[in-house]
Amino acid sequence: MIKSAFLFPGQGSQAVGMGKSFVENSQTAAQMLEAASDALKIDMANLLFEPNDMLEQTKYTQPAILLVSIMAYRLFKEKISGDPAFALGHSLGEFSALAAVGAIDWLEAVKLVNLRGDLMQKACDGIDAGMMVVLGLADNDVEEICHDARESGKKVWPANYNADGQIVIAGIKEDLQALEPILKEAKARRVMLLNMSVASHCPLLESAVEPLTEALEGLLSDNFCSPVISNVTAKAYNTKAEAMDLLGKQLVSPVLYKQSIQGNDDLVDRYIEFGHGGVLKGLNRRTTKKPTLVVSDYDSLNSVVETLLEVK
Repeated sequence: MIKSAFLFPGQGSQAVGMGKSFVENSQTAAQMLEAASDALKIDMANLLFEPNDMLEQTKYTQPAILLVSIMAYRLFKEKISGDPAFALGHSLGEFSALAAVGAIDWLEAVKLVNLRGDLMQKACDGIDAGMMVVLGLADNDVEEICHDARESGKKVWPANYNADGQIVIAGIKEDLQALEPILKEAKARRVMLLNMSVASHCPLLESAVEPLTEALEGLLSDNFCSPVISNVTAKAYNTKAEAMDLLGKQLVSPVLYKQSIQGNDDLVDRYIEFGHGGVLKGLNRRTTKKPTLVVSDYDSLNSVVETLLEVK
């Protein structure tokens, strides 16, 4: 029997127009859009489909991405039955993964990540925080450069281990920019400041941990139909208690995405990514030889379903 892992992207995968073909072709998706708009008191159609400056603001980006990911997942499940060997999300995507396996109601998850984004933004207010991608260096080289920078008083930390030769650093923008010449001297192929106003997955978000954990208490359950791989440990969990502990730590700990794929690759034959952009498929090409199918719009949904039915 062919085993699949379900993947869910995080912040950075957003784009105007995402989810539109789902809504235009599915009553389920249209109802989800309306329910999310009512729950958040936000016009989600305007946020997703019309040019605006809100989609890049963390507290709006996160529910938008989760909503589209769960739309993709629910429409897929209308056509293909069966649970994954495990679910894995990148950062914010871990909440999408939890909704997909039944550990949290999808609409509660939309509201929760809206709160999470707001808490993250508030934690970084007034400190000019940001994130920077580094290409072409080994993890230990980047870790050492960040460590030396912190020893000299700078606030910079490895935040996302995406793939071999691709790591994202978080911290104070001025300190990140100070690292550029050092990273280039170490033979980084590219160093680029990202368009973000928060410093995810580092100690600068410490103030967000307690309120997020408190919010999780009444929303999570032990009803996991499949395990979820933790961004913090790269290992599986399937209980509410573990989720509460790990999701709090996730805010201030690096995302071990590459390690999660490497450590669990033997459990599956393929990956299916739900959400806009195919970002994780791109990362997977550098980490696993197994295929990653992407459900990002209505056409790709039908294509993936057709492929899976042929394989059966």
